[in-house]
Amino acid sequence: MTEITFPQDEGDPLTVDLKHPGIAALLAWLIPGAGHFYQGRKGKAVLFFVCIMGIFLFGLGLGRGRVVYASAKPGDYRWQYLCQVQCGLVALPAVAQWLQTADGKDPFFVLCERYPGNYPDVSLQFKKITPENQDPQYSGPTLKDGFMAPPPGPVSLGNDPDVMSMWYFDYRHDYDMGLLFTTVAGLLNVLVIYDAAVGPAIITPLQKRLDQQ
Repeated sequence: MTEITFPQDEGDPLTVDLKHPGIAALLAWLIPGAGHFYQGRKGKAVLFFVCIMGIFLFGLGLGRGRVVYASAKPGDYRWQYLCQVQCGLVALPAVAQWLQTADGKDPFFVLCERYPGNYPDVSLQFKKITPENQDPQYSGPTLKDGFMAPPPGPVSLGNDPDVMSMWYFDYRHDYDMGLLFTTVAGLLNVLVIYDAAVGPAIITPLQKRLDQQ
């Protein structure tokens, strides 16, 4: 058990029981606010869970489940995922999807299928296959977009269409906003993990006097 004490100008000192800081930090990473709940700091636990999970899920919804994914392909190093995964369990399906699709398999959760880049009808390349544009004579491979899965094809072809450009075309500014929200949520949870591990940042009377000098 680890306790930290903050002297006060009046009354008893403020004592915060961090219990086992390592366990608290791990719980705070797995589920935002869980580390604080474990420590008995339930007000902060609820606040952090609602705010961070709300921001993350709102961003994920804006990007229709595509703004959070893991990738290390040349030209598509997904550095944003290093921030997003700080939200813990909610971002881990992206790792499962990455491992599943690494050897060419279809993702676990398929959102839609697209025509590949070599489809004879150039106007439909990388477009979603819908009942209106479906070609009953086409029996070749399709590109399967997946929930939290890497783009199922090229992501940068210059001025030519590619999977990523079609995601942006489908969702317009919602894709960028969803990416921003989910990334910020992960960065905020880093602060929550730190708070669970080392305690709150409380200004003591001594620090106040030093600041006033």
